[in-house]
Amino acid sequence: MTRPLLCIHGHFYQPPREDPRTGQIPLEPGAEPFPNYNAKITAECYRPNAELRNFARISFDLGPTLASWLESEAPDVYSSIQEQARSELESAGNAMAQAYSHRILPLASRRDKVTQVRWGAADFTHRFGYQPRGMWLPETAVDLETLEVLVDHGVEFTILAPWQAATPDIDVRRPYRVRLSGGRSIAVFFFDAALSGDVSFDPGATLDAAEFAMRRLAPYRDWSRDYEASAEPPPLTLIATDGEFYGHHQAGREHFLHSLLYRDATRAGIDVVFPAAYLDRYGATAEVELAAPTAWSCHHGVARWSTGCPCTEGDSSWKAVVFESLTALSAELDSIYERAGERLFRDPWETRNRYVAVLLGQLSRDDFIVSQATHRLAPEEREQAGLLLEGQLYGQRMHTSCGLFWDDLARLEMRNNLAYAARAIRCMQRASGVDLAPMFRERLAAARSEGSGLRGDEVFDQEDG
Repeated sequence: MTRPLLCIHGHFYQPPREDPRTGQIPLEPGAEPFPNYNAKITAECYRPNAELRNFARISFDLGPTLASWLESEAPDVYSSIQEQARSELESAGNAMAQAYSHRILPLASRRDKVTQVRWGAADFTHRFGYQPRGMWLPETAVDLETLEVLVDHGVEFTILAPWQAATPDIDVRRPYRVRLSGGRSIAVFFFDAALSGDVSFDPGATLDAAEFAMRRLAPYRDWSRDYEASAEPPPLTLIATDGEFYGHHQAGREHFLHSLLYRDATRAGIDVVFPAAYLDRYGATAEVELAAPTAWSCHHGVARWSTGCPCTEGDSSWKAVVFESLTALSAELDSIYERAGERLFRDPWETRNRYVAVLLGQLSRDDFIVSQATHRLAPEEREQAGLLLEGQLYGQRMHTSCGLFWDDLARLEMRNNLAYAARAIRCMQRASGVDLAPMFRERLAAARSEGSGLRGDEVFDQEDG
């Protein structure tokens, strides 16, 4: 009998926490005895999983903002993860890229989707040394345009939740193809909702790896008989969770993961595999249509990050105001960038896409600007060009999904997004003389924090220092 297959995917991510005015992460209450949550979660999760070599046996994505922090603050952990991103089981790599600043892509313009995917793919290649075959979509939020952009940039597959398929009760034991324009397609793997939910939310399910393999995974072996009889590839069980579950959200679960993937799954008659390797062996031929736009943590499309929805506890009416304010600010920032950039750059939007080389330290900003300029720039023009590009960087960061995920406008996550918005505004003001803050403040005033009672403009003012 063909042995069934198991893949565990860990989504490892932390939002940008640095104060844009100082470049440093402020002390974060609740992370004690560590100075911030990045340090706390590294000690509880990233380091122990790297030391156990768990990254070598899972499929994973490592967000660019987290990877950058690890590179500078925990270089031994970072280098270990880099090394483990080339699987010890398969020739195909076991890591996936991630859209750059964890933005909800269906809510972004196509131009911004391209930048997020270009920056994310470039970051991955820079860190791991090979082109990404898969890309994790933040919150698995998807629409067809997002998939078109992925394929345009050589991405072969992504991972979604089963309720993101238009087909009810879809068989998640195989990947599918989503047909796109021009006769193209992309492979989609759906995770097992029940098992992923057990791992994420039932602490008792992951106390003992051997019991988990025999009681919760072993019954999946029976599927193999059906697949073998029909000459289909062996069934694949895909479990997808936040990677921080293994040691941070649940203490000690890094040992559960190690035991399961290095010993107990095999003893239960199940082999470990990764999406890229699965596609190399068996391909994906069945087709599926998606219900889009959708996400894994919102059953109301992507309303959690736009109009507000019942997924958020309490009053979420502030979300529509803030989302619309940020969207309007993006349009104004882009207009200033394009008008000024046309005089300085051969192609302003391609210049933005290539700016990731500066973010990764591959080029100095001055050298990069010279390479993109329409003419020999005067010193004041070089300064203006740098401010325009910095404004675009922070204009992307102000849309990080965490700000609109939670239940209160005055939480740290939205404060960070508003701090990035303030930084983008001030960069563009210095570059063009246009101050977008009054317009932005006026729009934000209609939003109010349920917890603190502060209006949106008041929170913005606290971050616009």
